Amino acid sequence: MQTRNYWRGILFSVFCCTALLAQGEQAFGHCDTLTGPVVLAAQEALNKGDIAPALKWVNHEQEKEVREAFNKTLAVREKGADIKELADRCFYETLVRLHRAGEGAPYTGLKHEKPGPAVTMADEALQKGSAAVLEKMLVKEVSDGLSSRYQAALDKRKRSGQSVEAGRAYVEAYIEYAHYVEGIMGVIQGKGHGGEAAEKSHGHDHET
Repeated sequence: MQTRNYWRGILFSVFCCTALLAQGEQAFGHCDTLTGPVVLAAQEALNKGDIAPALKWVNHEQEKEVREAFNKTLAVREKGADIKELADRCFYETLVRLHRAGEGAPYTGLKHEKPGPAVTMADEALQKGSAAVLEKMLVKEVSDGLSSRYQAALDKRKRSGQSVEAGRAYVEAYIEYAHYVEGIMGVIQGKGHGGEAAEKSHGHDHET
């Protein structure tokens, strides 16, 4: 039972990280959206006339630029609906751009996409104060993903000596399985975001 709980905890931690980090384009892209947490914080700051909600999304070095953009936006947003919309948009873009820069990620403009299910469930867990549903989903996903790849590699390994084509089929299944495991380990070791684990994975000499 202790072993099972240990691996359950590991799998949960891995997929929490994977959902929010390893899916770089999707998870971090969430911060680029008009419905994402950075823009929502910018809206809250402007509506309250208080910059505090926005500042938590940038580091100390970026704070001056955010304050300047915030003050300029407040100064003009009362001059008409069109001006307000444009000024607010400029502030959103400034905050998101600086936030992305602080992550070491490029800024490619604000997007209208909705976040994926993993990010949505992660947000809902925080709002509800419980990660139970999220944990169940994530553990199942990683368990199913590992089991299917492992079984495919195992089955094809048993037949790999029957022909060249069978051997190639095994190699393909093995590489997919090994890369999946390496990806999970990369997240555990803090290499899930930024591609370090992926680069090592593609450069690794796998067993065949």
